[in-house]
Amino acid sequence: MVSGDRDAVASLIKSYCAERELACEATGEYSYAVTLPGVHKLKTICNLIIGDHALRVEAFVMRQPDERREELWAWLLRRNARMYGVAFAIDAVGDVYLTGRVSLRSVTEEELDRLLGAVLTYADESFDTMLEIGFGTAIRREWEWRVKRGESLANLRAFAHLFERPSDQSSAPSNGLDPA
Repeated sequence: MVSGDRDAVASLIKSYCAERELACEATGEYSYAVTLPGVHKLKTICNLIIGDHALRVEAFVMRQPDERREELWAWLLRRNARMYGVAFAIDAVGDVYLTGRVSLRSVTEEELDRLLGAVLTYADESFDTMLEIGFGTAIRREWEWRVKRGESLANLRAFAHLFERPSDQSSAPSNGLDPA
């Protein structure tokens, strides 16, 4: 592969990010860290590494879970079956990443948009479920501590369903008859 292909992809990444006002930092001669803003996961740093033949995509999603690892790994594998361009992976310590690789020849503006959109979507939409599976006990402890101290629960609202109590049976609709 000629160096021009790598240069063309590097130029494409820089212009794509500039046009969309995405923070993009060169981390090497042919590598970039692009910051993708999210809703659930407030930001995802996506590393784009331009090799001789392929563009590698890597994004850290979550540190290793404290609990229920096997359940999380199974959930990630099932999720992978429905994903485009990238897949969930874990490193040697169990931290969760999104990774992918695409031929340099197939890197167009549209394909770069699909890949970065996939990273953002999968990291952001999966984040709360991944936290709930891997850190449920810590989330419950934090919630209870904040309630006890009167602290804000704003950034834990995604987990409010963990604390909802089933409806009280005595509040069931009455048929108008006195049970006594």
